[in-house]
Amino acid sequence: RATGPRLICSYQPSPGYCPRQNINASLSVSRLCVSFYGKAGAARGYTALLPLCVDEVRLTCVSVFLLLQVFRRKAVELGEKLLPAFKTPTGVPWALLNLKSGIGRNWPWASGGSSILAEYGTLHLEFMHLGALSGRPVFAEKVMNIRKVLNRLDKPQGLYPNYLNPNSGQWGQHHVSVGGLGDSFYEYLLKAWLMSDKTDEEGKKLYYDALQAIEKNLIRKSSGGLTYIAEWKGGLLEHKMGHLTCFAGGMIALGADGAPDDKTGHQMELAAEIARTCHESYTRTSMKLGPEAFRFDGGVEAIATRQNEKYFILRPEVIETYMYMWRFTHDPKYRQWGWEAVQALEKYCRVDGGYSGVRDVYANTPNHDDVQQSFYLAETLKYLYLLFSDDDHLPFEHWMFNTEAHPLPVIKKQNPEIANQLK
Repeated sequence: RATGPRLICSYQPSPGYCPRQNINASLSVSRLCVSFYGKAGAARGYTALLPLCVDEVRLTCVSVFLLLQVFRRKAVELGEKLLPAFKTPTGVPWALLNLKSGIGRNWPWASGGSSILAEYGTLHLEFMHLGALSGRPVFAEKVMNIRKVLNRLDKPQGLYPNYLNPNSGQWGQHHVSVGGLGDSFYEYLLKAWLMSDKTDEEGKKLYYDALQAIEKNLIRKSSGGLTYIAEWKGGLLEHKMGHLTCFAGGMIALGADGAPDDKTGHQMELAAEIARTCHESYTRTSMKLGPEAFRFDGGVEAIATRQNEKYFILRPEVIETYMYMWRFTHDPKYRQWGWEAVQALEKYCRVDGGYSGVRDVYANTPNHDDVQQSFYLAETLKYLYLLFSDDDHLPFEHWMFNTEAHPLPVIKKQNPEIANQLK
């Protein structure tokens, strides 16, 4: 069962064989090794639970160990299969890859076949970790090269357009979004620095520079006092904020402690304002669930005005921001807001076979789309669980979530032994 940053492998022994009812072995999620509780475990901060019935637990935990070895090997094999995607003139990868032929291509709708910022920019954490697992530097080299390409380019107003041609190395159309097509690129700049135990200074600088440009060019406040992140198209602002963009409140809170020039307080205030705006997008609907996008023009604020933006597909970003804001402030309103979302999910999205999205959050009765998205389990429910859990469940000083809420370990620079075990 999952218990914070470890898994507890419990086994019921034969009657009378063991003086304890349960055998416990501590297993770090990403370590691929088993450490029994005892002196060695206590030295790493684990609680001693002796005596252990080693014969009884041996087969269970060795089996888990071997299974994790299989997963590691398969992860490396998959990473190797993905490497041909980087065979472009710039090294910026294709979006689509035929694993059998090794031939890659991009989406035809993406600005003349460009690569998308949130796709090629959301490989860094996984490939850096894969390089550590495999001992092969090629994975890290591929994603570090993407940074080199981006560093050589001029950024309009310091912003990163969503499209980049992998052949010419030039930007496609100048569309900038912290939501869809752009979002997780910015998240990964910050998390690359944090996952490196704050040794990736380049990632840190790129993140805070990008955030400064976002705040200057995209963040606005409505006449009603709601802070939102607009989209930028060829120098013109579209006063629309997507549900996807609501992750940014959590991202800004996560990075606030390392902000330059004593901006920690300012960035926490900004994160709180974004969280409030996204909460308002929920409360201003009939179902108390947020639309796919909401606007700040034509006299409306935080409301979807177009029919194709009124749907809700169980997305996690607002809950994600509540979770981060709770962890950093312990303001009870974030748990209250999360509980409001739970009640709405149960009332309007629960169906016989699971949970379904709804087509119009402003309607009085739900019109279900009959789809339970995979991210509902991987992210939405996980962030809700963490919102109502103690802070020592997957603590941020030890774990970093990738953009799909899968935890990756922070490699502690001051303790090589623990770093090796986390690998």
